[in-house]
Amino acid sequence: MTVSPVPGVTLETTKANNIHMRYAEVGPKRAGAPLVLFCHGWPESWYSWRHQLLAVSAAGFRCVAPDMRGYGGTEAPEPIDQYTLLHLVGDMAELVKALGETKAVIVGHDWGAPVAWHAALWRPDLFPAVCAMSVPYAPPGYIDVLSALEKLGINDFYLQYFQKPSVAEAELQGDIRGALRRLYYTAGGDMTETGKGFARLAAGTLLSNTVDPEQLPAWLGEADLDYYAGEFSRTGFRGGLNWYRNLRRNWELAGPWRGQPIRQPSLFIAGSHDGVLRFPAAQSQLDAYPKNLPGLRGSHILEGAGHWVQQERPAEVNKLLVDFLKGL
Repeated sequence: MTVSPVPGVTLETTKANNIHMRYAEVGPKRAGAPLVLFCHGWPESWYSWRHQLLAVSAAGFRCVAPDMRGYGGTEAPEPIDQYTLLHLVGDMAELVKALGETKAVIVGHDWGAPVAWHAALWRPDLFPAVCAMSVPYAPPGYIDVLSALEKLGINDFYLQYFQKPSVAEAELQGDIRGALRRLYYTAGGDMTETGKGFARLAAGTLLSNTVDPEQLPAWLGEADLDYYAGEFSRTGFRGGLNWYRNLRRNWELAGPWRGQPIRQPSLFIAGSHDGVLRFPAAQSQLDAYPKNLPGLRGSHILEGAGHWVQQERPAEVNKLLVDFLKGL
């Protein structure tokens, strides 16, 4: 057990799905205290859930937020094909067992959202409810996202830039703290500079489409940025970027579930300034929720918030999440 930078939260390590996994934990371990499992995205850490860990555990839930595969204190296998959604969902399923539990409500943000959605889709016995933030649910479809972008004539999307190993890594690792500062600010709800944002990389590289703020936004302190930068200084960016390099492979592997809805209780939260909601298919995905998420208990777009919604608007997100959990 290691003391974390968040008072009351401990850091533990276990083995799950054949990799060593570090996770943050807070809340009661007593029988009957439901487990809530939090999955972070890119480029992040268990630390992205610091506000939710404290608030949700105070409501009586056992809360666990792992460093996902390839991040922080969790193992980062070398082969790119070890980062498919089947691996990532398998990590979460095996982590639930390693924690001595038989089920968990799963919560995900950014890349953690597809992990949460697919965990609920593939293992409804293990994950009886799901909350996702930023990335809408869409059942596995008939074209992969990279091919869909090409059909639209788009060749400068950040997903495409991330495909070639070592290119994005080299750019980001030149100045890790500066890169994270730019990414967090540019994707957040505070940015007012028009024409900036790293969905479309008109200038050819990732960071050239970002803004370096004169001061950090209110939701991100210097100590917060230091923690993230320290983690990526130790691990590098390759593990997290490998998730993107399995987009086509994920589509191929998900064939048996094409068009399938998620039937258990679900919740969706995003910020109105989140660039993900401006992706080509996002609005149609939200519009299809009655069909694809028949158990939906709420879809909330928080006005003025950006991509990092659970850090930018912790009080609002915590209330929505606790109300959802208590209503199950």
